[in-house]
Amino acid sequence: MTILDSLRGGLVASCQPVDDGPMDRPDIVAAMAAAAVAGGADGLRIEGVENLAATRPVVGVPIIAILKRDLDDSPVRITPYLADVEALAQAGADIIAYDATDRARPETTAAILAAIHGAGKLAMADCSTLADGQRALKEGAAILGTTLSGYTEETAHRPDGVDTDLIAAFRDLGAFVMAEGRINTPELAAQAMAAGADAVTVGTALTRLEHVTGWFKAAVEAR
Repeated sequence: MTILDSLRGGLVASCQPVDDGPMDRPDIVAAMAAAAVAGGADGLRIEGVENLAATRPVVGVPIIAILKRDLDDSPVRITPYLADVEALAQAGADIIAYDATDRARPETTAAILAAIHGAGKLAMADCSTLADGQRALKEGAAILGTTLSGYTEETAHRPDGVDTDLIAAFRDLGAFVMAEGRINTPELAAQAMAAGADAVTVGTALTRLEHVTGWFKAAVEAR
């Protein structure tokens, strides 16, 4: 079975704790990941080389790895450098995700993809628009994700919730489609699959305890 076959029809748990929060430690991220797999996750999305290195030995499912950076001269945050690709590949990634938007960046998307392929890994394009996905497919991405829909200047106007239109558009391209971003209930995950996603990634609702607690706290105080 290929990596994509193992993810098709499945759930990916994005184990990314709140930055600098009490759970932002590699051993805790690894424990989150193991717990998610025990609960049925078919794959994981892990940020950071140390977190990836801690997680890889304790799980057997595919790992989509990223490295986030806050750059002074670019809005691109997800795996912006060729060196990031190399570090993630060496730490045990099966798939490396990168920002596939058409924005100013330190390395071209084509160069990032070439580095991913050169490391023998699959590439996941984190997209915001149909044009992003079309370009990523031409450059060789194996997975198109809706990850950045709603998080770029071009798409900031779109409402909360899963971007079913983009999922359907990616499906029409014949791509392996990963629904990701703003999927925080089982109902939205099911909606994403109904729209044509091959798999769904859920993060905050599973692994950011501070945020989920805040949702319940707000509901209690509102009553």
